[in-house]
Amino acid sequence: MSVKFPVAAVAMFLGAAVGQANAGLEYAAHHTDAGWAFVTVSGAFEYTDDLARFREIVAREHPSVIGFDSPGGNVAKAIELGRLIRSLGLSTIQVRQAECASACSLAFLGGVSRLAQPGSIGVHKSSFNDTQGMKINDAVSAVQDTTADVIGYMSEMGVDPTLLQLSLSYDSNDIRYLSGSEMAKYRVTTGSQSPDLSTKVEPRDIARDAPVPRGVEAKADPSLEVPLARDGTVRHPKGRAPVKLSADADAKAIGDAGNGTSVDILDIRGDWYKVSVAGLVGFMHYSWVHVSQFDEDSGEQRYVQIKSFNSLPDAQEFVKGSPVPLSVHLAANGWFAVTLHDLYGEQEAKDVSTALKGHGLIAKDSMVTIGNTYVRIVCCD
Repeated sequence: MSVKFPVAAVAMFLGAAVGQANAGLEYAAHHTDAGWAFVTVSGAFEYTDDLARFREIVAREHPSVIGFDSPGGNVAKAIELGRLIRSLGLSTIQVRQAECASACSLAFLGGVSRLAQPGSIGVHKSSFNDTQGMKINDAVSAVQDTTADVIGYMSEMGVDPTLLQLSLSYDSNDIRYLSGSEMAKYRVTTGSQSPDLSTKVEPRDIARDAPVPRGVEAKADPSLEVPLARDGTVRHPKGRAPVKLSADADAKAIGDAGNGTSVDILDIRGDWYKVSVAGLVGFMHYSWVHVSQFDEDSGEQRYVQIKSFNSLPDAQEFVKGSPVPLSVHLAANGWFAVTLHDLYGEQEAKDVSTALKGHGLIAKDSMVTIGNTYVRIVCCD
């Protein structure tokens, strides 16, 4: 008989791991009498956290579920962990006996299946401490960039981005814990799609399927290999992109560079490039740089992205069932982005997107994008 994964049962297992949240992330593996494993992530998210240790414990212990005991911390690092959890095919669970607040809630959203007790997930406005001492215009730009990153991430994870509106109504020194109905409304939890542990679930082989450094073959098919990003040009929807002091959306900007400025990519750190640009050495988000080694080039035109998948067959199946023509793009993070087949001018893309949403032909969280992270089209002319 199939046994579903109830929250109450997991509370017993996670209870032993609940304790004082320390600075920096710690990972602990636990095993049940039934023979399956889960990992708890505890501590505050910091931009210096090395997620390689998380990869290592997942590779060693083969968990099916990730739980949290964290007060929050660095937003960009929480998003990075959430994307890693999704890429490894893991589920997430949260109980009230443990804490998952602020930035931790973003990491939780990475679960393929997500289960949480009412009152176990807390949200509020980010503090944006790193904007202190910045010029007003720079501080506003930094806040806007982080907000855009969070909205894009929520959409990518299948969560209703209007959750951010609720979060922003609570100051950083306050917290709002979500009810069960709110979690369902905003798709924070996945309802009946809770993980089935009647058999031991193992994530995909990390060495084979997880996003890996660019230039390393991640798939058997050469057309699905992401080339090493070495250089390119700035291409930002606002016309200029900030150069950050560190690989962190909250980091201070040390300058900026206009669209078309040449960029040398010195290193790749997750979703960030360490760059030499306009006489500065700093960091740019990978969505701000058009990489010369990537095949796609939209120029000044825009894509309308409908959905993203971590599996090409899933993306292809989605395209087959769509009432409008779509294309699938290999993305720099190893995922597959589904867009409308055609390219558009900026305003035209917005108008087309609005019209199709109004008729229910594309998802309401579809977005207009320059497509800097698209490597090449892999389907479906």
